[in-house]
Amino acid sequence: MAAADQPVRKVTIIGGGTAGWMTAAVLSQWLTQIEIRLVESEEIGIVGVGEATIPHIRNLMALAGVDPLKLISESKATFKLGIQFVDWGAPGETYVHGFGKIGRDMLWLHPHQLWLAARERDPSSVKHFDHYSLNCVASGKNRFAFPDRSNPNSPMGDMDYAYQFDASLVARFLRSESEARGVERIEGRVVDVIQNPENGFVERVRMADGREVEGDLFVDCSGMRGLLIGDALGIGYEDWNKWLLCDRAQAVPSASVEPLTPYTRVTARKCGWQWRIPLQHRVGNGYVYASDLIGDEEVRDALLANLDGEALAEPRMVRFRPGRRLKSWDKNVIAIGLSSGFLEPLESTSIHLIQTGIHRLLAMFPAQSFSAADIDEYNRQALFEYEDVRDFIVAHYKVTRRSGDPFWDHVREMEVPDSLEERFELFRSSGRFFKRHAQELFAEESWVQILIGQGFDMRPDPVTQFVPDHRFPWGYRRRDRGRCKPDARSWRVRQAAAAQHAARTGVGSPGKCQLHAALRARRDDTIERLVAGMSQKD
Repeated sequence: MAAADQPVRKVTIIGGGTAGWMTAAVLSQWLTQIEIRLVESEEIGIVGVGEATIPHIRNLMALAGVDPLKLISESKATFKLGIQFVDWGAPGETYVHGFGKIGRDMLWLHPHQLWLAARERDPSSVKHFDHYSLNCVASGKNRFAFPDRSNPNSPMGDMDYAYQFDASLVARFLRSESEARGVERIEGRVVDVIQNPENGFVERVRMADGREVEGDLFVDCSGMRGLLIGDALGIGYEDWNKWLLCDRAQAVPSASVEPLTPYTRVTARKCGWQWRIPLQHRVGNGYVYASDLIGDEEVRDALLANLDGEALAEPRMVRFRPGRRLKSWDKNVIAIGLSSGFLEPLESTSIHLIQTGIHRLLAMFPAQSFSAADIDEYNRQALFEYEDVRDFIVAHYKVTRRSGDPFWDHVREMEVPDSLEERFELFRSSGRFFKRHAQELFAEESWVQILIGQGFDMRPDPVTQFVPDHRFPWGYRRRDRGRCKPDARSWRVRQAAAAQHAARTGVGSPGKCQLHAALRARRDDTIERLVAGMSQKD
């Protein structure tokens, strides 16, 4: 009998798909003394739309003990360096949200602040911001390489990547891995949930054929319906449609085309946006839209008219409500995946939210009893995470100069959550970013690429006014068909550093390493003078 004060010996997962089998794979890897069962029905299809991921997916696969090369082979996966945004800031504009670091910091000044300051002084002195991210440049050239962690001074060490895969094949692969570790799969459709009359804990579920499956802890992976967390326990849902207008998607596979691109592409459309995800055996496509502003047939026609290859099936519709469950954990039920909430897949966060739910479950797994403190902490972290991702996605819509369509006119002028408006104000005044919480997903580089890429009006950090022109990394002029060469001033600076090194050491022609050391020394001297100048001005 399920009770608040008994140890968990049986975990029952309701629902398969990506969420269910990811949960089973991780739990079976670590909770070896726990009996794990998964109930799913072949009568109920899986959504399977989320085919793109972010770099954190590699951590989950490692936690699940999965061989990444086997995963790539079994799921027809490709590598992903970032997301290309087409027509989001304004029609005709393109930028890439690339993974990994951008440039190098100068003390507390980050590359985007130096870029903003250089652009403010001389707009011709800087290139498009994409040019300063290795992942963005590699994406544009359809190149890929694994990060080189052995050389910390190499930009290759800062590359990062994720996977683009067939979600249904991933679920099938994780099922085989989980069953090999002893997870029991039970085929059947759940028609009833039996709860303890005294405490409301779920004791067992009843199948359509009359069988019953017990559990001490239930993981609800039943999809947007929330069979346990919503229907049985009555946990409500907070709708975010006032900020996120899209509530439907149509998805269709198409034939592969060359070249195979190492990025996901998202293109702004009349009433939403279209995704393109290249896999080994096909291309995944979809149109996410606001059904109040455009008809399903118009969306279907627009989707099919903008495929790079031949459609391999008829478009399939998916309905959703953007928002979150008011509690992800209640009593002895934990909702993971769509049952806990849904945010459109603009930044490939759907699978990541599954992943973090599993991480939290492991971190707060009940010991001898269900602790109210653990449950409350789980829900606090889930709340922050959903709101954090929500703000990042809303920013894509708010920061736009598109006009003429009711959809884009609305999102451009809408009021945004206070937490996002505060972040906007900080960026607008000084280009600054501060991490607020350990669960915060998107780093400064991500916010900067989106805001700069879509034309957000922001000022550089005021401290950049103390940086002399020759200290900017963008001290280059365009010459000879767009190639960049050092300007005369930058070259004289390097010559002077070499001469100082020679005079100090007695070496007439410093080698490459010696010259780099001299340049680093000159940089340190410049920084000291910069800080001293700031102190005098204060």
